[in-house]
Amino acid sequence: MPVTPPLPDLTTVAADAEGPEDVVVDAEGRVLAGLADGRIVRLTLSDEGRLDHYEVVARTGGRPLGLEVTADGGLLVCDALRGLLRVDPADGSVHVLADHIGGVPLRFPSNVVEAADGTVYFTVSSRRYGLDEWVGDILERTGTGQLVRLRPGGEPEVLLDGLQFANGLALAPDESFAVVVESGAYRLTRYWLTGPTAGDSDTLIDDLPGFPDNLSRGAGGLFWVAIAAPREAYLSLLHRSTSPAFRRALWRAVRKHPPGPRRTTGAMAVTTDGRVVHDLRRRRSPYRMITSVCERDRHLVMGSLLENGLAVCPLPPPPLAGPAAG
Repeated sequence: MPVTPPLPDLTTVAADAEGPEDVVVDAEGRVLAGLADGRIVRLTLSDEGRLDHYEVVARTGGRPLGLEVTADGGLLVCDALRGLLRVDPADGSVHVLADHIGGVPLRFPSNVVEAADGTVYFTVSSRRYGLDEWVGDILERTGTGQLVRLRPGGEPEVLLDGLQFANGLALAPDESFAVVVESGAYRLTRYWLTGPTAGDSDTLIDDLPGFPDNLSRGAGGLFWVAIAAPREAYLSLLHRSTSPAFRRALWRAVRKHPPGPRRTTGAMAVTTDGRVVHDLRRRRSPYRMITSVCERDRHLVMGSLLENGLAVCPLPPPPLAGPAAG
C-alpha cells in the first residue's frame, strides 16, 4: 500500500446542520445532505471550501440517510423511517418509491444509486434493528443486510441477502458491477450486473482498518469510502468466541448506554480492482464518526451521523508511485 499523508485538517461548515449522515454533489457542484430532523439541505461552497449559501430544499418527515442525485435533477433518499423516497429539490415534494419488500415493511434502507437506465439499487442495513439501535446489529452481527433492485415500474427484488450491515453503495463507472459496503465485516463486496458473471458476487477488498460506511465515486473511477470508526479488538473477540444468543443478551444489557465511536476520522480511496490509493486517518479529531465522503472540486466534503455541520478539507494529491496492494 502506498504511503499517504494523514487526513488534512478539517474545517466545519453549516454548524447547525445536525447529523448530515450522507453528502452528495449535484450537477452544479452544490452539496446536499440529509439531517437528523428530516430536512434536506443544499450548500454552495466557495472555491476555498467556505460556505457561501445554505438552504433547506425539502423535509422528508423522517430521518434521511443515503442520497443520490438523479439524472433529471431529482434526489433519491433512503429514509430510515419512511423507506425509499424521491425528492424534488425544486419544489420540495416528497414521494414514496418503496416502503415494503415482498410485503415486509422496509425498515432500515441505508444507501441508494441510480443506473443510466433508471434502475435503482439500494441497501438495507438490518432487518432486525432500526437506525436508533444500529449498534445492536454490529454487536450481534445479525447478517440480515440486503442489496435490493427496483426497476422502473417494478417491485423491489432482493439481489443479495445475509450481508453484514449493508451500508454504502456505488456503481462501477461502466455499471458492470455494484459495490456494497458490509460495515460489520470490514469489507467491500462486488455484485456483478453484466457479463458472464452477472448475478455473482465476490470481494473487492476486505480486512479494512475500520468500519466502512458510505461510498461515493471520485475522479478517475476511484471509490471513496468513509471509515466511521477504527476496528475494536473486543468486537473481534466477541464475534469469534461467543454465540448469537450471548451477543443478543449482551446488547439487551448495554442498549441504554451503548458504546460510542472514538474520536477518529478516516477516509480511503480504492480503485475498481481493489487497490488502495489513499488511506487518510486522523486521531483525536474534533469531528468524529465520518459516515460519508465525496469529492467537490479540490476538496473532500464529509458528513457524520453524530456531528453537527459538514467537514471540508483539501483533496490530497495523488500518492507517490510505488507498490500497492488491496
